[in-house]
Amino acid sequence: MRNTHSVALDRQDIKILEALQQNGRLSNVELSELVHLSASQCQRRRQKLEETGVVCKYIAQLDPEKIGLGVMALVSVSLDKHSEKIADAFRTAIIEYPEVLECWGVAGDADYMLKIVAPDLKAFADVTLHRLLNLPMVSNVKSNLLLQTLKSTTELPVRWSL
Repeated sequence: MRNTHSVALDRQDIKILEALQQNGRLSNVELSELVHLSASQCQRRRQKLEETGVVCKYIAQLDPEKIGLGVMALVSVSLDKHSEKIADAFRTAIIEYPEVLECWGVAGDADYMLKIVAPDLKAFADVTLHRLLNLPMVSNVKSNLLLQTLKSTTELPVRWSL
């Protein structure tokens, strides 16, 4: 079942989105050559995709190891109690941690799953043992260090939108 909040996309929109996911710096002229539309049509469609929030931002994807961030981990966090107030307090706290790249509320053994990056194990231990575990609402933290990246992408399979 499709999300009722999704934006209707046609095949040309899909082609534009696929191209922009590969290279968000494409000019409208370059984009037009790839998707076989005029540059002005690409500009209008790109603007619509941005205005509707389908394209929410353009970023530079960095290589963590090349900037000295060699430790990556998935960390599950369990809260000691469950209430909207406690969940809000956790969300407010975790947003301030620059080492936390992503945070998901999950169903299962934990309440949240975090993707954390650090320069080394000492810095990672500081984040988990001294900062996360010191949050008053956190009861348990389990870490899984990532040893090898087999696939890493931000590209969504937009063809499913048709």
